[in-house]
This record gives sequence, structure tokens and C-alpha cells, in this order.
Amino acid sequence: MNERNNKMELLGSAPIPTALMALGIPIMIGMLINALYNLVDAYFVGGLGESPMGAISVVFPLGQVVVGLGLMFGNGAASYLSRLLGRGDRDTANKVASTAVYSSVIIGAIIIISATIFLKPILTMLGATATIMPYALPYARIYVVSCIFNVFNVTMNNIVASEGAAKTTMCALLLGAVLNIGLDPVFIYALDMGVEGAAIATAISQFVSTLVYLIYALCKKSAFSFSVKEFKPSKQIYMEILKIGVPTLTFQLLTSLAIALTNRAANGYGDAAIAGMGAVTRVTSMGTLVVFGFLKGFQPIAGFSYGAKKFQRLREAIKTSILWSTIFCVVAGLLMALFSAQIISQFAKGNVAMIEVGQKSLLANGISFFLFGFYTVYSSLFLALGKGTKGFILGACRQGICFVPVILFLPKVCGINGILYAQPIADIISVIITIIMALQLHGELAVAETHIHSEKTV
Repeated sequence: MNERNNKMELLGSAPIPTALMALGIPIMIGMLINALYNLVDAYFVGGLGESPMGAISVVFPLGQVVVGLGLMFGNGAASYLSRLLGRGDRDTANKVASTAVYSSVIIGAIIIISATIFLKPILTMLGATATIMPYALPYARIYVVSCIFNVFNVTMNNIVASEGAAKTTMCALLLGAVLNIGLDPVFIYALDMGVEGAAIATAISQFVSTLVYLIYALCKKSAFSFSVKEFKPSKQIYMEILKIGVPTLTFQLLTSLAIALTNRAANGYGDAAIAGMGAVTRVTSMGTLVVFGFLKGFQPIAGFSYGAKKFQRLREAIKTSILWSTIFCVVAGLLMALFSAQIISQFAKGNVAMIEVGQKSLLANGISFFLFGFYTVYSSLFLALGKGTKGFILGACRQGICFVPVILFLPKVCGINGILYAQPIADIISVIITIIMALQLHGELAVAETHIHSEKTV
């Protein structure tokens, strides 16, 4: 009970810098390590050649689609759960947590089975060439099936974060990531299993993370119960989960679409172009996942403060999160831009064409990454406050509303340079839209706060 009270204190009354550090840093570290093992996967597979590297680049968006189901139920439930905790409604919170977990696993299993049946045409659609397909198929068969663990992990990740148990999330991610980093060279090279070895290493690591969350739930350390008896798939619960969850899933689908469109656009320039862009995706994901991890700590504070009508605390959390995330994004972006050639060469093993493509793209992406923290704070904030429609519009900008027209049009005019600079251009447009929507949101919050004060004085 004392542990639960400490979590509620962090969400509701602890100083904002302290709360953000306590809730955001552990998740950020966990997601950084998680991103690192994706990078390590690419590093070890890159040693096999450009076609195997291209294979994991092509399969990557398919895995992200499946994991999007976990994000849909997990992030959708997390937003609602934070607000329920702010209102003190524990009974409904238990039903929401259980419904989200069981629903994500059931639907995830259905999607995974469907994907394995139509695997080859899906990989072709995602940009697999004739030389990449022999590596992509065996890798995808193992990787996609293992995503059932990741669906559960991502759902629990968000739910556990919503109650302020950031250290548990960090431990689950950290343990899985470290294990994957250790197993990759063993399965890929020592056991001579190639890309299939990379998939097996990932599957084992995800299973271990699943065990961490199961132990946490079964030992009743959570503020929520995850009993089958609490599985109540009612219209009200699903509406609250899905109004935030569907936009979150859409963001994930758009991320996958962006990668797939990039791969297809690069298809005509050979496996080296696909592999080079795949390496850039893995490197930039290191930065994006750190920001997402930190903001997993920001979201429950924002949702709790909004539910408890603590508007001053909410504003302070927003300002601090923008400052901290922007400082990180500027530093990380400079490192990507200044050392782009050296970074990409780690995955290319002397492949000049792959280095040239990756270096130009990483340079441009590093500069535009300066803006990522500001954009992501507000796209996360709208969802944390339960403003699903506006959150959907803003979240869909960077890799959907703004990116898709750019990637479809620019390569026709600028050739391969249009592929390399599509994401940075979309980033700039997205930030302009963010500024407009942020000003509107702060106006709404000011009106709501004035209304609360007027009620108290009556």
C-alpha cells in the first residue's frame, strides 16, 4: 500500500522535475536500451551483406504494425487510467487495465496468424526485391510470430507507466535488450544461423521481458488487478480506450507506411539504397525512442493533473518537458549530423554506395531532429488529456499527413535526393502545425482554469 501511495504522490504532488525524473528517466533508459538492441541487430546483420541488411529493413515495418496493437490498447488504456487515478476511481481502473491486456493479446494473435499466411505478398508490398526476399522470408516467419510477446509487453509497458511504476518498465526493457545484444552474435555467427539467428535472439529476449511483467502482475505489485474476472469488454471501456488507442495505432501504421514507401521509392536504386535508408531508420530511432520514453513519464503526470484539475501543475510539466526534450534533441541531432558518415559506415562494411546514401540522409535527419522534442510533447499531450481527435491529427502529421505527399512527389522531381530529404521536410511542416494547435490548446486550458476559479468563488 505504501508503494502505491508513493506512486500517487509522484503523479499528484511531487515537484515536476522530481516526478519527471522518477517516471520518465527509467522508461527512457529502458527504451534507449531497446533501441540500442535494434541498432545492434542491424550492426551484426550488416556484417552479412547488403541484402540481409535490406531484409531486416523491409520486415521492420511489418513488426511495427503488429506492435501497434499493443500501443493501441496500452496507450489508450494508459491515458484513461491516469485520469481515473486522478479521480480516485480504482474499480473502473481495474476493469480497464484487464480489458486492455486480454483484448490486445487476443486480437494480436489473430493479426499475427493472418500475416504469416500472406507473408510473401506482404513483404513484396513492403519493398522486398528478388535478392532480398530469400533472407526476408525466414527472418519474418520467426520475427512476426514472436511479436505476440511484444504486443503483451507494449500493452503492459503503457499500463504500468500510467501508475508511475517506471522502474518495472525499465527492468523489463533492459533485461530483454541486454539479453538480445548478447544472443545476437551467438545465433548469427557462432551457430551460423544468419538472419534467422537474429530473429530467434529477438524472440527469446521478448519472452523474457514478458516474464518480468507477468511476475509484476501475479505478485500484485501493481495498482491494478489483471484478473480474468475484471475482463469487462463494455462499450464504454472500449470507447475510452479506442478514442486514444486508435490514433496511437494510426501513428504506428503511418510509421510503417513511411518506411514502406521509403523502401519502395529506394527500390529502383538497388539493395544498397534500401539498406542505407534502413540503417538511418535504426539510428534515428535511438533518438526518437529516448524522447518517447521520457514522455511516457510526462503523460501520466499530464493526465493525472488534468483529471484532478491542477492546471498550474500541468503547465509546469509541459514547459519542463519541452525544455528537457529539446535540449536532448539538439545534442543528439548534432551528433547525427556531424558524424553521419562515421555512423553509417559501421553498418556498411565498406559498401560505398550504402554509405553515400545513408550519410546524406542522416545529416539532414539530424538537423531536423532539433524540432522533434517540441512536436512530440504536444502530440503526447493531446492524447494524455483525452483529446483524441486533435491528438490524432497532430500525431498523424509527421509520418502521414505531411510525409506521404512529400515522399510520393519529391523523388519524381529530385530523384534519390527526394527520398533522402523527405522526412526532414515533413518534420518542418509538422512543427508549424504543432505551434498553431498548441496555441489553441493553451487557450482552452486557460478558459477551463478560469471556470474552475469562478466556481470556487461562488
